Amino acid sequence: MLIDTHAHLDMEDFKEDLEEVLERALNGGITHIIAVGIDIPSSLKALELANRYDFIYSSIGYHPHNADDIDSKSLEELGRLALEPKVVAWGEIGLDFFRRHSPPEKQIEAFEQQLETALHFNLPVIIHDREAHDEVFAILNKKEIERLKGVIHCFSGDYDLAMALINIGYYISIPGTVTYANAIKVQEVASKIPIDRLLVETDAPFLAPVPKRGKRNEPLFVNHTARKIAQLRGMDFNEFSLKTSENAKRLFGLK
Repeated sequence: MLIDTHAHLDMEDFKEDLEEVLERALNGGITHIIAVGIDIPSSLKALELANRYDFIYSSIGYHPHNADDIDSKSLEELGRLALEPKVVAWGEIGLDFFRRHSPPEKQIEAFEQQLETALHFNLPVIIHDREAHDEVFAILNKKEIERLKGVIHCFSGDYDLAMALINIGYYISIPGTVTYANAIKVQEVASKIPIDRLLVETDAPFLAPVPKRGKRNEPLFVNHTARKIAQLRGMDFNEFSLKTSENAKRLFGLK
């Protein structure tokens, strides 16, 4: 059993064969998938999928790329969605100082607004952090939101940052990049952090793991990521799968 804690199932990449993708995942031992929202339309589509399939849950939120679009009306709309039973997290939210599709100051404002709203609804958060490690940590470490918990998705920092985030209550999620030959830093993180704070994900349709690299990623392929990490840690694959699934269920309150 494995849980893909981060997949963008609403994207056009899955428009033609989503049923087959989900069937492959179920047949391959994937017990749950979290469909992740990045704005209002994708959050609505993620929730629609969650309501259609028992094994899919959803998150809602505004990605930092879309921070320019967030306002009080959109926050109110997300707040209504947050009350839906199949919504288990607020995200994908955070900071992206690499692409900068939205200005950094607007990203920070939207990030902080959404963290406060997630805390109000008692939802864990799914954090996007790309080339903004110091800023993300400083915001998450603020006393006003110290009760907030969540996961740093597609983790790209080093071991010290991972442990600092774990120490303030966050989980670390490892994607398919851990299977890449040059991914020394993420491999170190995956092999050394406490097992009870580790999650796995695909970030489908992006970042397909070896041996699927270069192809469209899909939830089934989280198996390759999990096998690589289990190997790095010297763990039995089934034991690793069980531990990370327990972590995901605990964080997101999955059945």
